[in-house]
Amino acid sequence: MSRPVATLLLLLCTMLWGLAFIAQKSAMDSMGPLTFTGVRFLLGGILVLPLALWEKRRRPTPLSSKHWALVVLMSAAFFTGSWLQQVGLMSTTATNAGFLTGLYVFFVPVLGFIIFRSRPHPIIYACVPLALVGMYYLNGGGLDSFNSGDGLVVSSAVFWAMHVILLGQISRATGMPIFVSAISFLLVGAVALALGFVLETPTIDGIMGGWLEIAYAGIFSTAVAFTFQAIGQQYVPPANAAIILSAESLFAAIGGALLLGERLPLVGYAGAALMFVAILAVEAVPPLWSRRRVHVPRTTN
Repeated sequence: MSRPVATLLLLLCTMLWGLAFIAQKSAMDSMGPLTFTGVRFLLGGILVLPLALWEKRRRPTPLSSKHWALVVLMSAAFFTGSWLQQVGLMSTTATNAGFLTGLYVFFVPVLGFIIFRSRPHPIIYACVPLALVGMYYLNGGGLDSFNSGDGLVVSSAVFWAMHVILLGQISRATGMPIFVSAISFLLVGAVALALGFVLETPTIDGIMGGWLEIAYAGIFSTAVAFTFQAIGQQYVPPANAAIILSAESLFAAIGGALLLGERLPLVGYAGAALMFVAILAVEAVPPLWSRRRVHVPRTTN
């Protein structure tokens, strides 16, 4: 596969994830967040399962008990992040949710340092305040417009970061990222739907009322987008892929404006721009700086 085609796959993946915020918010009109999360991930897991089993056959080494423990931990983080985000979308906009979810890129190095003692790049110390200012302006330049839904989405970003860290660990340990992700989709979907029957009142009519949103989130946002990401990142360097994928928040804002009629105040667009710049910087500056240090010629006297 050529580099431009791989880049296009990642861009499509980013677009599908960004627009999924529209489906996720709209689905709350007919069902609860646990019900939607459960049906969405069960559908996505079932669709990815054939590819996951194919990957498993190519690498017949069985997973150890430690590997399964990591899968369970990863799934727990995945479930919590999905649930908090989905509940948050009940009282915040798809635009805000898209940008605030992007804060996971800051929590990844912080949690990485706490858990694995990996020291974050100095750019973090500049990007975190920049993102916080962006959050402030995104909500109209006042904390009174920062509601509980926004807070839940920010909280979900912590668990998305945990998911990213654990997925990286288990993928490197097993060499089967699609397989472990498919298992995680199915686990999260089953747990969410089971809790939905306990804490919510899911009905066939309610699920059918949001079938279009479920279909989009399950097929395109989960199954298709994940496959595109897995394929595309084989041919695109990580720094470049991260920059492309971080555009998810922009597609969330575009989708919110075109499909839901959401509008930011003028200062909100400035805040969105600041957050996007911070996300790009925290992903792009460290590898670029390392490359520059490697290639700077030494002078001798």
